[in-house]
Amino acid sequence: MVSPFSASTASPAPVPAPDPVSPDVPNEPRRTTYLLVDGENIDATLGMNVLNRRPNPEERPRWDRITKFASRVWGSDVVPLFFLNATSGQMPMSFVQALLAMGYRPIPLAANGDEKVVDLGIQRTLEAIAGRDGDVLLASHDGDFLPQVERLLADDGRRVGLLAFREFVNGQLTSLTDEGLEIFDLEGDVDAFTSPLPRVRIIPIDEFDPLRFL
Repeated sequence: MVSPFSASTASPAPVPAPDPVSPDVPNEPRRTTYLLVDGENIDATLGMNVLNRRPNPEERPRWDRITKFASRVWGSDVVPLFFLNATSGQMPMSFVQALLAMGYRPIPLAANGDEKVVDLGIQRTLEAIAGRDGDVLLASHDGDFLPQVERLLADDGRRVGLLAFREFVNGQLTSLTDEGLEIFDLEGDVDAFTSPLPRVRIIPIDEFDPLRFL
């Protein structure tokens, strides 16, 4: 599996949403959006399904752009969590430092056996969020999170979104759009990449930019 650890970095981006609180309610607390990033899944999908090779550093997502989108899309403060597989006993410290500089909270997890430790960590975090207020943005294509996403969507007052390449999202997750799941394309909606990706995908006419093809 390809790794997100050599992802390109940028100068630190502010995590809180830039929009001011309404002057009519000066003391109103801001709502929180929990951003959970399955970095291995995003990077593997980019490499195996989009590029058909290992991504170069400059082709990987700009993680700072993803936090900016997360704060902007629903006008919330963001708690950005980036899950890492550290079963080997080592961490990619340069990447961890870059994540910290961009406001992320790296969560390096170690497995006891052959379990999918990143998936388990994200599942448990989604279950914990279900017991508190807050919206959720999950960066992944993985259907293993289906039960947790369904539970979050059952709360009428909660927004739940998925950040992914639309054409590679698990079909069962896609079907949850009827239940309120919002899917945001990493390239088209989030603008997480510095140059166009070689994708052949269905483009909603409102998103079509002919200059990208000229």
